[in-house]
Amino acid sequence: MLGYFIYRKMAPFGGSSLLTVDLGQQYIDFFAYFRHSFLNDPSGILYSFGKALGGEMTGTWSYYLMSPLNLLLLFFPDKILPSGILVLTVLKYGLAGLSFGYLLLQTKSQSGYRVPLFATAYALSGWMIANQLNLMWLDAVIILPLIVLGIEKLETSGRLTTYVPWLAALLIINYYMAYMVCLFIIGYYLWASVRHFTSWRTFFKTTLKFIAGSLTSALIAAFILLPTYFSLLGSKAQYTVTKFKFKFDFFPPKMIAKFFVGSFNFDQMPKGTANLFIGSFVLIGAVLFFVSRQFNIGTKIAAGLFTLFLALSLCFQPLDLIWHAMQFPIWYPYRFSFVVCFWLVWIAALTLQPDFVPNLRQILTVVIVFAIGISYVWLNEKKFSFLSTNQLVFGLLFATLALCLIATPRSKFLLYPFVFCLLMLSELGLNAILSLNNISYVSQNEYELYRNSLSAQTAKVASKNQSFYRVATTFMRTKNDPLSNQYFGGSIFSSTLEKKTPNFFGKIGQPDGDGFVAYTNGTLVSDAILDMKYVFAGRKTSLPSAKSSYTLPQITNKPDVNQYRKINQTATTETYKNQFALPLAFLSSSNSITYKNKTLDPVHYQANWLASLTGNSNDQNIFTAQNFNHVLFQNIKQQTNLTGAILQKQSILKPASITLSFVPTTNNSYYLTLGQNIDEDNVTMTINGKTMHQYPTFRHTVITNVASNAKGKTINIKMQLKHNSLWLQNFTLYELNNNQFKQSIKKLQSHPLKVTNHSQRKIIGNVDVTSNQAKTLSTTIPYDKGWTARVDGKKVKIQKSANYMIALSLTKGNHHIVLSYWPPYFNLGLIISGLTLFVSCGLVALRKLYSRKNRKR
Repeated sequence: MLGYFIYRKMAPFGGSSLLTVDLGQQYIDFFAYFRHSFLNDPSGILYSFGKALGGEMTGTWSYYLMSPLNLLLLFFPDKILPSGILVLTVLKYGLAGLSFGYLLLQTKSQSGYRVPLFATAYALSGWMIANQLNLMWLDAVIILPLIVLGIEKLETSGRLTTYVPWLAALLIINYYMAYMVCLFIIGYYLWASVRHFTSWRTFFKTTLKFIAGSLTSALIAAFILLPTYFSLLGSKAQYTVTKFKFKFDFFPPKMIAKFFVGSFNFDQMPKGTANLFIGSFVLIGAVLFFVSRQFNIGTKIAAGLFTLFLALSLCFQPLDLIWHAMQFPIWYPYRFSFVVCFWLVWIAALTLQPDFVPNLRQILTVVIVFAIGISYVWLNEKKFSFLSTNQLVFGLLFATLALCLIATPRSKFLLYPFVFCLLMLSELGLNAILSLNNISYVSQNEYELYRNSLSAQTAKVASKNQSFYRVATTFMRTKNDPLSNQYFGGSIFSSTLEKKTPNFFGKIGQPDGDGFVAYTNGTLVSDAILDMKYVFAGRKTSLPSAKSSYTLPQITNKPDVNQYRKINQTATTETYKNQFALPLAFLSSSNSITYKNKTLDPVHYQANWLASLTGNSNDQNIFTAQNFNHVLFQNIKQQTNLTGAILQKQSILKPASITLSFVPTTNNSYYLTLGQNIDEDNVTMTINGKTMHQYPTFRHTVITNVASNAKGKTINIKMQLKHNSLWLQNFTLYELNNNQFKQSIKKLQSHPLKVTNHSQRKIIGNVDVTSNQAKTLSTTIPYDKGWTARVDGKKVKIQKSANYMIALSLTKGNHHIVLSYWPPYFNLGLIISGLTLFVSCGLVALRKLYSRKNRKR
């Protein structure tokens, strides 16, 4: 694999990188956050304000970052982090093979040159190749053989000293993949019990040990599992599917196509069948297991039932859901199929012993099975976008040669070991090359240019302002930019994101989805309330290191920046300071706690939110709907009312557009609301001839800024239809009363919490409440049960502002406020883990002591 990466010029061996899809858009930012937390800010380990507006990080760590191998990344600075990822990827490939080889040696299932060959078949399985970008899942592939080794030792010697620590390790490293492994080992244990069966008494005794060992492993991992469970209750658990259909997701024989070389492409990532490639030798060995005389009939029947269950799991919806913890995967389907690859390689390794030579009946069985499979795929080749005729020919060739070699006695062919290695490694290598060549990657230069541009501006601001603040940007490489570039923003992409966060972002007119939010559509009101004290905007420039001008990827239009003060710029960015930004916490009206903001319109939601803070009902009308001065329809029937109208092409073959014009009568800010239907898939929008940028994925109505400080200037908004019709869902033009906004914000700014010390999990400050002021301290810290508040040293109840933020009720006087975060159930988990480890180690020590005394006797 390292040779292939060098050939592809992956960093540090060239200008490309392994960054692709989620590895480039999500995980690398978590790895950068991992480095910063260890090296710069340990307070961010438990909680981070870089996660949207702020959020717990236990779930993030337990899903993405608990692998001890990640410590290698500490030696790779951010600018060369892709090189560290390559090292980590290659290491995990190697360790996966090493652990399987260790299993083979310890169980004496194989020996000699065959050990690294079967180990390589496991490490370079189709699942590994397709999922190498999901680095956090690969530890499960490494540890699974060691857990199976523990079960084998339990069956043969009755000891749990291998099984318990490795299962505990996987539960700690990645609970998600550990869950799948736990389901697999239940079935594997039952099969192993049949294989090693001696008596019912021994079976029940071993089963009790298996159950006790499994529970012990879970208790050892309690320090991470308990707080993670609490975290999941508000995030992934919210998406659990309770209704499903008893149906097959596809025609089951389609899975056969995935056993051919190179049977993977980009389209298989979001949806497709399981990646099962293991090589012809292994596949033939797995088939021969069921007709071999090496195993008794009970072992083969149990293996057949288990194999059937695994096969059904790969296509029958209810079983697939169970493997994925009752949640349909978003991309990367059949994530558990690595256990299927392991199972097939394992039974093949048990079958293809050095002295094994199949008889004619066994050879015919393989020929018939393979002939049926290959014929089906060949006749339906057009249904498989990831296959070509050449791949089918290679598959047939490798299968034929493999069967011929297996059927040849080793003693009659001097070059048998050499040919065995050559054929097996050639097929595995060809599959890796063909599969990975189908994927595109982010260049090292692209990653580094963006990272350097953003980090330079972040560092400039941080050097001048040590207080708490947030940053909005008009550009974005990933939604996790704040985590990787060490600033507090308003975006995140994480599978462990609390559901309440996308719900809130949708209400205030920001793009949101299951697992992500993007603060790209801020108004003057939301920027102010959420403490977006700075705005980073991109600018086009020529860089010496770039072949042409480099522009940061713009995601939003923000004319409102001209309402802010420009304070500095770099070659690629400009920084604006928002003088209207509120502090992290400030005194507000008690209405902020009691007011129920139920409107579905984001503009009215923001107005009501501001009014609840100021206590001034007039602020509810701070936005007013405006009419367009002129509307021009081209190849579209004229409409009297635009909001909610359905635009229909008059002539299907001709282009159709609508141009809306208005002339601001003030220098106020103007905003346009867009329903979820008005996206880039349905319409192209321009403002005065320039592309109107909008983050493409949103499921609620969003707000976009179309004009600011543009009195007397004509604003033309052109919408070019991409289809025959367009629904102008929630399409309304609004004007903000800037003067009223400034007065309201000034009132709230006058009574801040004066922060004296802050970290990512603790805020300390003072606030003075006088008789003529409101007595509610509103914050923009998202509510979480892990937060505790102390006022003048006494613990007080935390309330909610806007049904999302932390708020405190205060009495008159000067108060010392301490807000601190600690993950729920973390202390309980530490106690349980500590006690379990202590007792377990004690029992092992006593057992050893008892064994020594018996030997002396």
